[in-house]
Amino acid sequence: MNDGTGTDQGMNMNAADAAAIIAEADARARHILRPDHRATFLAWGLIWFLGDGLMWLLVRGQHPYHGPNPGAYAATVLLTAGVSLAAVGEARAESGVRGLSVLRRWAFFLSALAGVGGAFAIEGALARAGASRPVVGVFEAVAPILVIGLLYLARFSAERDWAVAGLGLWLVIVAAVGAYAGPQNVWAVAALAVGPAFLLVSGFEQRRRA
Repeated sequence: MNDGTGTDQGMNMNAADAAAIIAEADARARHILRPDHRATFLAWGLIWFLGDGLMWLLVRGQHPYHGPNPGAYAATVLLTAGVSLAAVGEARAESGVRGLSVLRRWAFFLSALAGVGGAFAIEGALARAGASRPVVGVFEAVAPILVIGLLYLARFSAERDWAVAGLGLWLVIVAAVGAYAGPQNVWAVAALAVGPAFLLVSGFEQRRRA
C-alpha cells in the first residue's frame, strides 16, 4: 500500500521545479528586454570629453576672456551628432519593441533636447541683459551638464537603475562645483569629469549585459 507520501513529495518537487523555471525565464526576459543605454552613454562620453576638451584648448590663456566663438559652433554640431547617434543606436536596438518603454525613451530624448535648448535660450537672455562674457561662459559650460544630470536622476523613478542615478547625481555635483573653476578651467573640469563618467557607465552596462 502507498500512503501517498511519495506522491506528495513528487508533486512538491514538480511545483518547486516549475517555480524555478518560471523565475529563470522571468530573469532572462528582463535581461533581454532591459533598455540598452550603452550607445547613448558612449556617445555622450565622447562628445563631452572631446567637445569640452576642444573648448578648453580654445579659451585657455584668453585675457580678457571672450569665449570660444568657433568652438561653440563646433561643440553644438558635435552635441547634435552625438544625440542623433545615440537615438539611432537605441532605435535599432529596440526595433519591433512597442509600448511604455519606447514612450519613456522618446520622452527622455525630447526632454533633453528641450532642456539644452532652453539653457541656450537663457544664455542669450543673460548676454542681452548685460551679463559679462565670463559669466555667460560659465553658464554655457555647466547648464547642459546640470540639465542632463537632473534628467537622469528623474529617470531613476521609472527604471530603478542605480548606475544611471549615480551618474545623474555626479553630473549635478560636477556642474555645481565646476562653476567655481572659472570661465576657462570649467571646460577642462567638464571634459575630465563628465566624459569619462559616461564612458565608465557605458562599460558597466556592457559588463552587466554580458
